[in-house]
Amino acid sequence: MIPLKEAIAERHAKAEKMPFNQKMFKGELSPAQYANYLKTQWDIFSTLESHFTLPHPDFERSQSIQADLEELGIEPKQVLAAETYVAFLKRLSQEDANAHIYLNYLALLFGGQMMKTKVPGSGKMYAFEQVPELVASVRSIQKDSWAGQANLGLDFIVDIFEELDTLK
Repeated sequence: MIPLKEAIAERHAKAEKMPFNQKMFKGELSPAQYANYLKTQWDIFSTLESHFTLPHPDFERSQSIQADLEELGIEPKQVLAAETYVAFLKRLSQEDANAHIYLNYLALLFGGQMMKTKVPGSGKMYAFEQVPELVASVRSIQKDSWAGQANLGLDFIVDIFEELDTLK
């Protein structure tokens, strides 16, 4: 079986190269665009946190995302692609959801550390404590067999980035 990281590399690279993601990485998002992004993140993380068991309780992000949204003080727009992803997540077993937990939480933990200084606001969503323990908690359950689910998650994320890029 192909290692998970290798099996998702192509779609991961596609998500990273999406225009919206590139604008965020360059610090080019307006507060309104970032609020829209935060809303998608809140939709995803609050669903994962309310429907599934996380490998470590300090992963919880929904309250931090809510605080970031409140700090911006902008009413975000709803993103239909995020709603589609959330509906998909709600139908998963814990085992299948673990691939999406891996994908979304490690993205914030690793890639988010580069983003936190580039976004409007204080970036509470990206503030983690006990990083080695968090990484170890995911790695202890990680399976190469998650590749299919993780790639589906990346497809949803690409769709979300595409839609976010059309919103002002």
